[in-house]
Amino acid sequence: MSETRIALVTGANKGIGFEIAAGLGGLGYRVGVGARDETRRETAVEKLRAVGVDAYGVPLDVTDDRSVTGAADLIERRAGRLDVLVNNAGISGEMDPGWVQDPTALDLEVLRTVVDTNVMGVVRVTNAMLPLLRRSASPRVVNVSSSVGSLARQTDPDTAIPIMAAYAPSKSFLNTLTVQYARQFAGTGILINAVCPGLVATDFNGFRGPRTPEQGAAAAIRLATLPDGGPTGSFFEDDGVVPW
Repeated sequence: MSETRIALVTGANKGIGFEIAAGLGGLGYRVGVGARDETRRETAVEKLRAVGVDAYGVPLDVTDDRSVTGAADLIERRAGRLDVLVNNAGISGEMDPGWVQDPTALDLEVLRTVVDTNVMGVVRVTNAMLPLLRRSASPRVVNVSSSVGSLARQTDPDTAIPIMAAYAPSKSFLNTLTVQYARQFAGTGILINAVCPGLVATDFNGFRGPRTPEQGAAAAIRLATLPDGGPTGSFFEDDGVVPW
């Protein structure tokens, strides 16, 4: 079996996910570009290959069981194992002006859709990829979260976090889910952490963030390449651990 390390990044056709794929590829990883849209996925693969990344497309809708199973089967055939899984795919759900989701007027279908992608999607993909991850000598899982999921920051009167009644709780859910996985993986060598990329200028937020996608990807790449014995079950950003 080739010693080239194998990674899968979900939602990797653009933005932060694309830059995570590019960063891992620059370190010599063979990178599966997970994305739903075929045209965007293949365009991303072509861009990555143009700069020397060993990339290939992985058709993947994290909300669809059959799609996720198919993605695992594809990686099984192409690589036989998985060293790094980055669960990057996520959505915010419909927002009012100012990035507000009023809990008193929240459409339950919006909440279901956000949780299905941001939380259940992570469970679908992680569990489907576990047999492949267990074949790695140093498996790593990174869940792309957000500091708006921090209860400490949400309740800090000096932190200007808008009311986001679907998106923020989905990230709180993802953070505690990451801890549950870390507890289950204890002693297995699988390290799993959550990461906040910061407010990055992408189409996710109308390109209003002060950070570039490359900057947003840096912490996730660092966690994806942790040495054995590194931290697990934690929540990081560029400056260190995010308060829970």
